[in-house]
Amino acid sequence: PIFIRMMHTMVGAERFRNGTDLYFERHDGEAATCEDFVRAIEDGTGVDLTLFRRWYEQAGTPRVTARIESDEATGERVLHLAQTVPATPGQPDKAPTLIPLRIKAFDLDGGHGVEEERLVLLDRAEMAVSLGHYRSRPMLSVNRGFSAPVIVDCARADGELAWLAAHDDDPFARYEALQQLMLDTLVAAVSGGEVEHGVVIDAVAQTLGGRAADPAFVAEAVLLPSEAFVGDQMVVVDPDAIRRERLALQAAIGGALETEWRAILAETPPPAAILSRKAKGGRRLRGVALAYLAATGLPDTPAVAFGIFSDADGMTERQAALATLAHGDSDERVAALDIFYQRYRDNPLVLDKWFQVQAWSLRPDTVDAVKELAGHPDFTLANPNRVRSLYGALTGNQAAFHQADGAGYRLIADLVIALDPKNPQTAARMIPPLGRWKRFDEARQAMMKAELQRILAQPGLSRDVTEQASKSLLG
Repeated sequence: PIFIRMMHTMVGAERFRNGTDLYFERHDGEAATCEDFVRAIEDGTGVDLTLFRRWYEQAGTPRVTARIESDEATGERVLHLAQTVPATPGQPDKAPTLIPLRIKAFDLDGGHGVEEERLVLLDRAEMAVSLGHYRSRPMLSVNRGFSAPVIVDCARADGELAWLAAHDDDPFARYEALQQLMLDTLVAAVSGGEVEHGVVIDAVAQTLGGRAADPAFVAEAVLLPSEAFVGDQMVVVDPDAIRRERLALQAAIGGALETEWRAILAETPPPAAILSRKAKGGRRLRGVALAYLAATGLPDTPAVAFGIFSDADGMTERQAALATLAHGDSDERVAALDIFYQRYRDNPLVLDKWFQVQAWSLRPDTVDAVKELAGHPDFTLANPNRVRSLYGALTGNQAAFHQADGAGYRLIADLVIALDPKNPQTAARMIPPLGRWKRFDEARQAMMKAELQRILAQPGLSRDVTEQASKSLLG
């Protein structure tokens, strides 16, 4: 679908309709191919899509770099764009493809640049685009509306991300700016740099100001990047530092904006039966608000969470409250887990959530809790969904899975060995997290490789597990 949307962006709605009409005229009732569709768009619009076909021919996600240079004599600002596609197995060298980028430059200083969105078709390795004349550097909004599935590296001036997070008129670009601001702050903190939480807090506060109009957008925009995503930005992942700094930023945002979070929770929630985008967004935002409030450690937050858990008339709020309580250590946590289990013990899919929420917990004893839950009467290796809900969730809990003593690694290896005779396909799917050993410190690398070797040393190992473990050992 994203490739089809890119073609729509490039040729415009009217001409795209001409192309799709031609496609249905030619291929209605046939088993048509992607090439048939692209050719119909070409013939129906008169646009050459030769370069665009490389999206179908080349693996990997293109990376686009964007930087603004200035001619001090004339005041002209020029946007320099460059694209690269990383090497992948079997394709070491990639050719430039056709990338549609919607951009806009915001002028804050009364210059003569054009503040209109424009479409740039990046069809070569490098390209320069004149933005016009500005007295000071404009704020650049790029890849608006997610016009292309690319990774954008944009050199930003101090404060630019914060401004775009608060003021960009494109929701996707505004979301990206706020997420990048949070991510940069977390990466800097984990790397030992000096960070200022106030910039992020101000940007979140500005975003919360629009919650009445679009709570769904706000709920997603103010979420902190996951621990795993922060780790993806680092050469060597430090799970403990990532968790520590992420919790610190979450607590800072929660404390500084306590009044706003409590105001959201005090609003009457939309009934679960109402499925409009705004209603669903409102329920989602309440869960986000609760998590930020709980991160402060204020003594009343377990009671607040338990009240929402008890009063909820739908699963979205009930599960969000349960997840918040599961991270802590309170009587309300114990009560909520018991109530949820007793209520849904005969509903297998919902009971999977009960196992999952405990394996996702931020508590320091999560690995031990997973071991204990593996002996629960309702846990069985015969149910792949149940296995994924417990052990799969643990591998997604970065700090717990990568616990410094290697207990998380041993637990997954034990699972694979026990599960292989019963369900080798599911067992093999649990191995890849161990195969990411190159991303971690030497001690963790050694432990992860040792568990992979232990798996491979088992007699009678299935072909599925043997192949996956061997591949993972190579990294």
